[in-house]
Amino acid sequence: MANAAELRDLDDAELLTRYAEAKEELFNLRFQLATGQLDATSRVGQVKKDIARITTIVREREIEAAEAQPEQAQEGDS
Repeated sequence: MANAAELRDLDDAELLTRYAEAKEELFNLRFQLATGQLDATSRVGQVKKDIARITTIVREREIEAAEAQPEQAQEGDS
């Protein structure tokens, strides 16, 4: 489980890789839970929180990029 500060240090490609891995792990955990093979049920919540952290950071970066584009366009118009 990574904290938000560690995730913010990653580049976009590594962040998306972590996202895909977490989604796959969540799928596997849900499958184990449904079949009664999962012992550590708290792991499902932890993985969900990791996914939420990653998506939040990705969205923050998207917003920063979108806000930076109009400023660049205005600088080019001058």
